[in-house]
Amino acid sequence: MELEAEVLERVGTYESLSRWEKSELGRDLRGLGLSYGEIMELIPVKKSTLATWCRDVMLTGEQVEGIKGRRAPVPGFHRGTNRKRLDEIRDLRRTARQVVPELISDPLWVAGLVLYWAEGAKSRNHVSMANTDPRALRLFIRWLRTYVEPNARFSLHLQLHEGNNEQAARQYWRAETGLDRANFHKTFIKPKGTGHRKNHLEHGICTVWMRRASDAWNVVMEWVDTLTEEFCLAHPRN
Repeated sequence: MELEAEVLERVGTYESLSRWEKSELGRDLRGLGLSYGEIMELIPVKKSTLATWCRDVMLTGEQVEGIKGRRAPVPGFHRGTNRKRLDEIRDLRRTARQVVPELISDPLWVAGLVLYWAEGAKSRNHVSMANTDPRALRLFIRWLRTYVEPNARFSLHLQLHEGNNEQAARQYWRAETGLDRANFHKTFIKPKGTGHRKNHLEHGICTVWMRRASDAWNVVMEWVDTLTEEFCLAHPRN
């Protein structure tokens, strides 16, 4: 099923949303008729948390039947298509893991990967990063174009406080990121009285969102997993 563009924008910036905004996104996805499993493929949320968010969201009979229909494989199409994609993902991840020994001595590669590991979005098939520091976002962009996709294209998303100059903020982030022609998704304006921050950021928070990032996400997450194993961070010693 196709999702509304506005909802997809919010999915892509999930990691930068507030707790309330995340719960509202989960409820909206459920209200569109998605199963819990389908929602969990889009945003990294536990099923128990999702159930709490959506406990009062009622599905229509048509939506329930739609979920049942999507669960059932379509002979000659769904299984084969899905298996082909799974094979592609396995090949991507295998190749990504194989090149780590060559890249691990490259400071730029390590710096970019650690930056993404710490600050990047972890939503499945979405490669994006939100930050207030344009230097971090420039490094993120350079890293992706150097090691992941030379022709990577990006969109931008802003979070501003009420009273910020949105046009000035857009000009600022276009200039600072070097993405002069990047499109902006709908800006989120945080109303007054909804947070504890007193020193509102003049240019807000910018999210750089890589377009068509399904393959890139698999490569990057395989690198993160491999780097974790390399330095034994999964099971630290006392």
